[in-house]
Amino acid sequence: MVDMSLQNVVARELYERLIKSFMDVIVLKKLKNGNLIGAYDVIALIYRRFRIFMSSGSVYSLMYSMERNGLIEGTMDKSKRVYKLTEKGRETLENISESGDKIVLLLKSILEE
Repeated sequence: MVDMSLQNVVARELYERLIKSFMDVIVLKKLKNGNLIGAYDVIALIYRRFRIFMSSGSVYSLMYSMERNGLIEGTMDKSKRVYKLTEKGRETLENISESGDKIVLLLKSILEE
């Protein structure tokens, strides 16, 4: 018999790994509907939606990487950095959305015995 507390810990760790792995997709999806202001908006989004607290360093690193790859664009507005989706980011999000079924099947195949 599996210890339920161990099962919960393992499930939570996997849940957090998945959210952290897909954070770029979460950010792209959010930016499709409007701008984000700095790391705080991303941290708040992840916490509200998934109950996971992300460090500002992790979020800044992600945003910088996404900006460097041309997926998002950051501009300064007074003392805040405002991020918006670029055309490349929009196309990338569309491709990811179209591949959603394949991603789900991949996850299922990983978990099969």
